[in-house]
Amino acid sequence: MILTTHALVGAAIGKNVGSPWLIIPVSLVIHYFLDSFRHGEYFDDRTANIKNTYKKVLIDLAVAFSIVLFIFYLNDFDFLICRNILIGSFFSLLPDGLTLIYYWNPKIKIFAQIKKFHSWSHRYGKFPKYSPERQWNFRNSINDIFLSSLAVIFLLI
Repeated sequence: MILTTHALVGAAIGKNVGSPWLIIPVSLVIHYFLDSFRHGEYFDDRTANIKNTYKKVLIDLAVAFSIVLFIFYLNDFDFLICRNILIGSFFSLLPDGLTLIYYWNPKIKIFAQIKKFHSWSHRYGKFPKYSPERQWNFRNSINDIFLSSLAVIFLLI
Protein backbone atom coordinates (compact mmCIF):
# COMPACT_ATOMS: atom_id res chain seq x y z
CA MET A 1 0.00 0.00 0.00
CA ILE A 2 1.07 3.55 -0.48
CA LEU A 3 1.82 5.66 2.56
CA THR A 4 -1.36 7.72 2.15
CA THR A 5 -3.49 4.60 2.54
CA HIS A 6 -1.62 3.52 5.66
CA ALA A 7 -1.79 7.00 7.20
CA LEU A 8 -5.52 7.41 6.51
CA VAL A 9 -6.42 3.95 7.79
CA GLY A 10 -4.32 4.62 10.89
CA ALA A 11 -6.08 7.96 11.36
CA ALA A 12 -9.46 6.22 11.14
CA ILE A 13 -8.29 3.69 13.72
CA GLY A 14 -7.11 6.52 15.96
CA LYS A 15 -10.42 8.34 15.70
CA ASN A 16 -12.52 5.28 16.42
CA VAL A 17 -10.43 3.48 19.06
CA GLY A 18 -10.41 5.27 22.39
CA SER A 19 -7.20 4.09 24.00
CA PRO A 20 -3.79 5.10 22.59
CA TRP A 21 -2.41 1.86 24.02
CA LEU A 22 -4.86 -0.07 21.86
CA ILE A 23 -4.40 2.18 18.80
CA ILE A 24 -0.70 1.29 18.60
CA PRO A 25 -0.95 -2.50 18.20
CA VAL A 26 -4.11 -2.29 16.08
CA SER A 27 -2.42 0.16 13.70
CA LEU A 28 0.67 -2.04 13.40
CA VAL A 29 -1.32 -5.23 12.77
CA ILE A 30 -3.59 -3.53 10.24
CA HIS A 31 -0.53 -2.18 8.40
CA TYR A 32 0.73 -5.69 7.72
CA PHE A 33 -2.79 -6.92 6.93
CA LEU A 34 -3.25 -4.17 4.33
CA ASP A 35 0.10 -5.01 2.76
CA SER A 36 -1.18 -8.51 2.07
CA PHE A 37 -3.65 -7.12 -0.51
CA ARG A 38 -2.57 -6.71 -4.11
CA HIS A 39 -1.19 -3.22 -4.61
CA GLY A 40 1.36 -1.40 -6.68
CA GLU A 41 4.55 0.00 -5.26
CA TYR A 42 5.98 3.14 -6.80
CA PHE A 43 9.51 1.97 -6.09
CA ASP A 44 9.13 -1.51 -7.58
CA ASP A 45 10.63 -1.06 -10.99
CA ARG A 46 14.10 -1.66 -12.38
CA THR A 47 15.18 1.98 -12.07
CA ALA A 48 13.88 2.70 -8.57
CA ASN A 49 16.18 3.38 -5.66
CA ILE A 50 16.04 5.48 -2.53
CA LYS A 51 17.52 8.51 -4.31
CA ASN A 52 14.93 8.71 -7.08
CA THR A 53 12.00 7.59 -4.93
CA TYR A 54 12.27 10.06 -2.04
CA LYS A 55 10.26 12.71 -3.92
CA LYS A 56 7.40 10.25 -4.37
CA VAL A 57 7.56 9.41 -0.67
CA LEU A 58 7.48 13.08 0.31
CA ILE A 59 4.53 13.76 -2.00
CA ASP A 60 2.73 10.69 -0.64
CA LEU A 61 3.23 11.85 2.96
CA ALA A 62 2.21 15.41 2.07
CA VAL A 63 -1.03 14.18 0.51
CA ALA A 64 -1.76 11.98 3.53
CA PHE A 65 -1.24 14.68 6.11
CA SER A 66 -2.98 17.33 4.00
CA ILE A 67 -6.07 15.13 4.01
CA VAL A 68 -5.79 14.56 7.76
CA LEU A 69 -5.33 18.27 8.43
CA PHE A 70 -8.28 19.10 6.15
CA ILE A 71 -10.41 16.65 8.13
CA PHE A 72 -9.25 18.37 11.34
CA TYR A 73 -10.36 21.66 9.78
CA LEU A 74 -13.80 20.27 8.80
CA ASN A 75 -14.49 18.76 12.21
CA ASP A 76 -14.41 20.12 15.69
CA PHE A 77 -12.33 17.31 17.17
CA ASP A 78 -11.08 17.76 20.69
CA PHE A 79 -7.39 17.44 21.52
CA LEU A 80 -7.61 13.76 22.51
CA ILE A 81 -9.19 12.70 19.23
CA CYS A 82 -6.62 14.71 17.26
CA ARG A 83 -3.84 13.09 19.30
CA ASN A 84 -5.29 9.62 18.71
CA ILE A 85 -5.61 10.25 14.97
CA LEU A 86 -1.95 11.28 14.80
CA ILE A 87 -0.89 8.28 16.89
CA GLY A 88 -2.82 5.97 14.57
CA SER A 89 -1.26 7.55 11.48
CA PHE A 90 2.24 7.41 12.93
CA PHE A 91 2.08 3.77 13.97
CA SER A 92 0.43 2.78 10.70
CA LEU A 93 3.42 4.27 8.88
CA LEU A 94 6.05 2.93 11.28
CA PRO A 95 6.64 -0.47 9.60
CA ASP A 96 7.54 1.27 6.33
CA GLY A 97 9.84 3.62 8.24
CA LEU A 98 11.57 0.69 9.92
CA THR A 99 12.02 -0.99 6.54
CA LEU A 100 13.63 2.20 5.26
CA ILE A 101 16.01 2.17 8.23
CA TYR A 102 16.90 -1.41 7.27
CA TYR A 103 17.96 -0.24 3.80
CA TRP A 104 20.23 2.34 5.43
CA ASN A 105 21.59 -0.15 8.02
CA PRO A 106 21.15 -3.71 6.67
CA LYS A 107 23.58 -5.19 9.20
CA ILE A 108 21.40 -4.41 12.22
CA LYS A 109 19.63 -7.71 12.90
CA ILE A 110 16.37 -6.36 14.33
CA PHE A 111 15.75 -4.28 11.22
CA ALA A 112 16.60 -7.26 9.02
CA GLN A 113 13.95 -9.32 10.85
CA ILE A 114 11.38 -6.53 10.52
CA LYS A 115 12.17 -6.25 6.78
CA LYS A 116 11.83 -10.01 6.36
CA PHE A 117 8.41 -10.02 8.05
CA HIS A 118 7.35 -6.95 6.07
CA SER A 119 8.31 -8.67 2.80
CA TRP A 120 6.41 -11.76 3.89
CA SER A 121 3.29 -9.67 4.58
CA HIS A 122 3.47 -8.31 1.03
CA ARG A 123 3.31 -11.88 -0.26
CA TYR A 124 6.25 -11.14 -2.54
CA GLY A 125 6.70 -14.84 -3.12
CA LYS A 126 3.32 -14.87 -4.83
CA PHE A 127 4.19 -11.96 -7.11
CA PRO A 128 7.85 -11.99 -8.19
CA LYS A 129 9.92 -8.82 -8.33
CA TYR A 130 9.03 -6.61 -11.32
CA SER A 131 5.90 -8.64 -12.08
CA PRO A 132 2.82 -6.80 -13.41
CA GLU A 133 1.03 -7.44 -10.10
CA ARG A 134 3.53 -5.22 -8.29
CA GLN A 135 3.81 -2.37 -10.78
CA TRP A 136 2.50 1.11 -10.11
CA ASN A 137 -0.63 1.36 -12.26
CA PHE A 138 -4.36 1.94 -11.90
CA ARG A 139 -5.29 -1.74 -11.70
CA ASN A 140 -2.93 -2.31 -8.79
CA SER A 141 -4.07 0.89 -7.08
CA ILE A 142 -7.73 -0.04 -6.79
CA ASN A 143 -7.29 -1.43 -3.26
CA ASP A 144 -5.45 1.75 -2.21
CA ILE A 145 -8.21 3.93 -3.62
CA PHE A 146 -10.97 1.88 -2.01
CA LEU A 147 -9.31 1.62 1.41
CA SER A 148 -8.29 5.29 1.48
CA SER A 149 -11.84 6.35 0.56
CA LEU A 150 -13.27 4.09 3.24
CA ALA A 151 -10.86 5.52 5.81
CA VAL A 152 -11.88 9.08 4.92
CA ILE A 153 -15.53 8.13 5.35
CA PHE A 154 -14.76 6.71 8.80
CA LEU A 155 -12.91 9.92 9.65
CA LEU A 156 -15.83 12.07 8.60
CA ILE A 157 -18.69 10.18 10.26
